[in-house]
Amino acid sequence: MSFVFQPTPAPSVPVVGQTERFPVRRIYCVGRNYEEHAKEMGFTGREPPFFFMKPADALVVVNEGETGHMHYPSLTQNFHHEIELVVAIGTGGRNIKAADAEKHIFGYAVGLDMTRRDLQNDMKKQGRPWCIGKAFDESAPIGPITSKHQALDINNANLDVSVNGAIRQNSNVAKLIWNVAETIEHLSAAWELQPGDLIYTGTPEGVAAVNAGDTLVGRVAGLVSLTVKVEPAL
Repeated sequence: MSFVFQPTPAPSVPVVGQTERFPVRRIYCVGRNYEEHAKEMGFTGREPPFFFMKPADALVVVNEGETGHMHYPSLTQNFHHEIELVVAIGTGGRNIKAADAEKHIFGYAVGLDMTRRDLQNDMKKQGRPWCIGKAFDESAPIGPITSKHQALDINNANLDVSVNGAIRQNSNVAKLIWNVAETIEHLSAAWELQPGDLIYTGTPEGVAAVNAGDTLVGRVAGLVSLTVKVEPAL
């Protein structure tokens, strides 16, 4: 097969303890999936889950022990961090039941759902899609994937993010409104999941702005931490 120009290589994420990498197909994200974060965004209750997507090339892939780099994005004056547990799908399926969801999981990673909050809020007010606030370049930093067999009690893991050494968000995966298995059930009813899909499962309360020069460290207990520095805008 020939192409009119060379295709961009598929994004991939390192896997802890393996030379083989995890090829990424799609990035799904769950909105307002921690109650306290939903409240700080002006919502309450256990609403039905909803999803948005980021392009696979929005990933900023950071190797274990290294510091990744993302640039302060254009058009925004309010660039927010959102720490998240990321689920890597290893076996696809449609209409997966929550009781069977674990069989479809390859592993887990630490991720950041970076957000141009002012642009997102503007789009919300106008009733328009908020891709510009979520799906921009370098908006999805991620650390190495740990296989599910190595991850320790991930559904009760603490997660937090610090900025320049100060903790900003600090919670527990057990506080998800829709847990990992339920999220997979709902998501697979809308899209057929495939190997290589990533699911950013939602963020707890404490989202806040970052600036050029800041260093973020995201952690989920039992997984490899994620360190990213915000560079000046291009």
